[in-house]
Amino acid sequence: MTEHTDPEQIGVEPTGVERTAQTGTGAGYTGGANQPVTYPGAPHVPAIPPRTNTLAIVSLVTGFCCSLAAVITGHIALAQVKRTGEAGRNLAIAGLVLGYIGIGITTLILVLALTFAAAFSTLFGVLGGINGNNGSSSSIVAGQVGAAYLDDGYLLVGTGNTVVDLYIDPMCPYCGQFDAANGATLAALVDNGAITLRLHALTFLDQASAGSEYSSRASAALTCVAATNPDSTLDYLTALFGDQPIEGTTGLTDDELIALSVGADSISDCVTSGRYLAWSQQNTDNALNGPIPGSDLPSLQGTPTALVDGRQYLGAIDDPQAFADFVLGVTS
Repeated sequence: MTEHTDPEQIGVEPTGVERTAQTGTGAGYTGGANQPVTYPGAPHVPAIPPRTNTLAIVSLVTGFCCSLAAVITGHIALAQVKRTGEAGRNLAIAGLVLGYIGIGITTLILVLALTFAAAFSTLFGVLGGINGNNGSSSSIVAGQVGAAYLDDGYLLVGTGNTVVDLYIDPMCPYCGQFDAANGATLAALVDNGAITLRLHALTFLDQASAGSEYSSRASAALTCVAATNPDSTLDYLTALFGDQPIEGTTGLTDDELIALSVGADSISDCVTSGRYLAWSQQNTDNALNGPIPGSDLPSLQGTPTALVDGRQYLGAIDDPQAFADFVLGVTS
């Protein structure tokens, strides 16, 4: 007995039987018989580019104005780009390059500035004086030391009733001429008790000593003598003018200024320490700014200037008789 099997149960299509789902006779079928079924395609969506890393942009922008910030944000941006896949790697690299260039330029400028500052400081220190002395090495002193009346700004010699104020600069050539003509007269008037001489050694011709500040150093050395060996003050003044340098030269060194002193006590420490430099310079400022104490002069107009009891001598500086007559005329 033969058993009939239903073809549909074993997946065999019976002859002449049509299936709408497979033959395509149903709705939406576009092909012919026995062709595969096609469906409408999905619309084309363009690829979205990756987002640009924000810090990469910041790094590039700050590279033009803030180098350190550009370097910091640039490194952070590169790390983020690598981790997230964001765009901006080239921007971050550009920011880093600009940042490092800026840091290099800034460092170079600082090094050059410090180098030039040190060079100029050394140069001005050398020009400030010979043997390391300049006006800033001493402080303003006060009181009375020997013949140096520091509070009043002069060196005092003699005890006479008539007061002669003499304003001089050790480098002033006219002061040298005045001393050559009248130094002996002044010394004699001091010795016989006729006058009290007040010396004002000034420093305004420092500018004419090729950077050595000779006027300041010589005036300070004269003050050292007045403070240490008062009786030798006028002798030292005569020695200064006897070995007076020409304007535009450096003048005597500190060692040579020390050697001019013939007093019992050495002025070496006083000179080399610059003890009276600032005091001498301050006296000069006071004289130039005025007024001149005990006179009608609003300020000092030049050197030599001689005042006898406040009256200015206006005669010839190289005429000892005229000057002596003026002093004696005021005295009498």
